[in-house]
Amino acid sequence: MRFTISSTALSSRLLSLSRVINSKNSLQILDCFLFEIKNGQLVVTASDSENVMQTTLNLDNAEGEGAFAVNNHNILDAVKELPEQPLTMDVNLDEHKIYVSYQNGSFNFPIVNAEEYPKTQPVSDNATTITIASDILAESISRSIFATAQDELRPVMNGIYFDLTTDHLAIVATDGHKLVRNRNYAIKSEVPSAFILPKKPATLLKGALAKDGSDVVIRFDNRSTEISFAEGNIVCRLIEGKFPNYNSVIPENNPNQITIDRKSLIGSIRRVLPFASDSSQLIRFRVDNGLLELNAEDLDFSTSAKESTICGYEGNPMSIGFKGSSMLEILNNLQSDEVNIQLADPSRAGIIIPMEQPENEQILMLIMPMLLND
Repeated sequence: MRFTISSTALSSRLLSLSRVINSKNSLQILDCFLFEIKNGQLVVTASDSENVMQTTLNLDNAEGEGAFAVNNHNILDAVKELPEQPLTMDVNLDEHKIYVSYQNGSFNFPIVNAEEYPKTQPVSDNATTITIASDILAESISRSIFATAQDELRPVMNGIYFDLTTDHLAIVATDGHKLVRNRNYAIKSEVPSAFILPKKPATLLKGALAKDGSDVVIRFDNRSTEISFAEGNIVCRLIEGKFPNYNSVIPENNPNQITIDRKSLIGSIRRVLPFASDSSQLIRFRVDNGLLELNAEDLDFSTSAKESTICGYEGNPMSIGFKGSSMLEILNNLQSDEVNIQLADPSRAGIIIPMEQPENEQILMLIMPMLLND
């Protein structure tokens, strides 16, 4: 079996797939990529037993068909330093070896029988299907993943929740202190359904999706999901359990509303945050008469900082405390020039909404307040 392939195309795809593979695997075969040559194409698979990612590459030419597994470090180390050029790979299944030749040299190393590689369990035939543009999905995951938790006691909070309703698709993440909700009104279903995508495949997907608006097809049942995109697909096990009722924690009719330049607010928070307590990172937001004043102090080290910035404000004068690092994460994951911060009172959550929303979408972020010691 022999085939020829671009060195840079192979290297970039293998690098993306290598993020699936764990540093320590219960099965030694999972240290390998599975290579399958069929119909003039190379299909490469990587797995950690719970997540399986595949990519398909067109071959310049191919003689014969078959499959074999190759250690991920061997093949990655061999091809990542090569400049763009054709690689010719000769596979000898009897010797269990692969011979790779390129413009100025060659190398060879052992391969493993492909039959040892675990088979992927397909998603059931009665699975629910969602079709979404790749750039919208990538942006929704990027905006949400920072708000996922790392909580062994509540594993449902450790992933991104896809909630398909009769009105929209909501992509949601929360750790109990902050929340992100992305609604897409172009995607809906007469039969509501939902699933929780774990953080690892979400991260893999974010890095693999092209930003060209091509279709991504998500098929899911109550156990697993298959997500197919232009260059391949991911099959993964879902997080089981019931996601919290996220809409119930979002306050409505917040009368106190701040409109402020997002980058100006980010700059102000970055300047005062180093003077806040390391343990709490508490920043006091005091707003009145078109002026937002940020205060931070650390009583243990006798440090404090204060900065004022101009804003638009409708409401009564008030002070509220927020964790500075969480507020920075929220503001950095929005793209709008201006944001609207909606407040009710110092004990209730603050809502942050971009002033410019993408077409057919609604982005909302929430942050819980911190107690102020007045």
